[in-house]
Amino acid sequence: MKETNLLAITANAADDKRAEDLIALDMKGISLIADYFFICHANSDKQVQAIAREIKDQAEENGYVVKRMEGFDEARWVLVDLGDVVAHVFHREERGYYNLERLWGDAPHADLDSVLQK
Repeated sequence: MKETNLLAITANAADDKRAEDLIALDMKGISLIADYFFICHANSDKQVQAIAREIKDQAEENGYVVKRMEGFDEARWVLVDLGDVVAHVFHREERGYYNLERLWGDAPHADLDSVLQK
């Protein structure tokens, strides 16, 4: 499936840049925005930017179009819209404040262990 491949690319790109607390919410039937919300965080502005840039680069290298990227310069919450997957890369402090996992608490978690390359 195309969206699970994109989720794997996104998760592995974030993992390569040492993102923390990676989760994916299965948004099918819950939101019309995307099939998956990918959420992670980093401990510095530079790391937030590195993760977002790696997600963008890996998606493009695999033939996916990045529809938009928001918040890159501020590096507090970078949203990378890949269509079927929307990646949210937070600075550690911002993640707890916005708490998307609770906001979308009715969304089941997708299994990232099966897509992460070890």
